Amino acid sequence: MKTPTGIECPYFFGDYHRGKNHEECRLLGSAYPPLPWQAKLCDNCPVPKILRANSCEHMELKPELKRPFLFLPQQVQVKAYCTKTHQDVQEPQLGCGECHDLPEIFVTELS
Repeated sequence: MKTPTGIECPYFFGDYHRGKNHEECRLLGSAYPPLPWQAKLCDNCPVPKILRANSCEHMELKPELKRPFLFLPQQVQVKAYCTKTHQDVQEPQLGCGECHDLPEIFVTELS
C-alpha cells in the first residue's frame, strides 16, 4: 500500500472503507513496546528503499525512533537481523552475504 508520501511500503496500512480514515505502520506497531506512528515519519523512512533493494525472506527489520540532533524531529531507523545465519546485517540493502550470492559483476578479486 502507498504511504502518505506516495511510496509503496508493505508495512503501511490504511483503512478508508466506508468513511474510515485509519492509518498505521505495522512495523512500528509490531515493535516491543509498540512505537507511536505519525504520517510525517514516512518522509525519511529507510524501510521501502531497503525492501526494494533486498527482498530476502530471512531478514528481519527492527525499528527504532531516534532524533539525529535534539532540534530535529524523530526519524525511523532500522536494524536488520538474518534469521538464517543468526547475525546482525551491517548493510540491509545488500544483505548478510550468506543467503544470496552476489552477481559476478559486483565481486572483485584482490590481486
